[in-house]
Amino acid sequence: MRIGAHVDSTDPLAEAAAREADAVQFFLSDPQGWKAPAPREDAERLRDAETEIYVHAPYVINVATLNNRIRIPSRKLLLSHATAAATVGAKGLIVHGGHVNAGDDLAVGFDNWRKTFAYAAESGGFAVPVLIENTAGGDNACARRLDALARLWDAVGEFEVGFCLDTCHAHAGGEELLGLVDRVKAITGRIDLVHANNSKGAFGSGQDRHDNLGGGTIDPELVVAVIRAAGAPVIVETPGGATGQAADIAFLREQLGTERPAA
Repeated sequence: MRIGAHVDSTDPLAEAAAREADAVQFFLSDPQGWKAPAPREDAERLRDAETEIYVHAPYVINVATLNNRIRIPSRKLLLSHATAAATVGAKGLIVHGGHVNAGDDLAVGFDNWRKTFAYAAESGGFAVPVLIENTAGGDNACARRLDALARLWDAVGEFEVGFCLDTCHAHAGGEELLGLVDRVKAITGRIDLVHANNSKGAFGSGQDRHDNLGGGTIDPELVVAVIRAAGAPVIVETPGGATGQAADIAFLREQLGTERPAA
């Protein structure tokens, strides 16, 4: 099982080595900005690396919204990030499920997701798998609670779309981790990546505040159980830099009885 971390984008492979990680996730541009990714000088090195690569799309992307000034640029930015992610050999592009504004019809948000994939299909589709991630907060979110996730998958299931399960987001969003993998797979049929994070916020708090696996409000054994049931690669997005994340990775390997794959 591949276990890695979200790292700084300057030299992801060096960051992986510092954590003894065999997978990394990073941004290709400012996560709070609208600029398309610039070509990377290390693209070939990343493609050829034994380390698995994942790219996280900017947080500003919200393809569900009814606001044209956000939705249309979001579609374009998501497509450009998928194209750029392919140049570094990424296994997937993670994007948050998005939301509509208060008073807007959530059904339109789900249909906007469908239109996003239809829009991409017009130019040959996304260059890498898009993995929609569950989110922690918001009463008008498309992927916070499982009932909304089911409606989202009804809209996008005809396309080749993946799912990223974040344990902090699920807990803070009000979904019990016990048995969660089975409930998610009953909707999506798949889990492509697990974001293994503890939560500073309480159950159902809606707070997207990650903690190291040994801290927070989630029993670490529940996070391990989710990973074991999902059988997917794992990325920790926990605090503490290389030291904190290396400890979390080592904890997971010990609990799961796995070793780092040979280079």
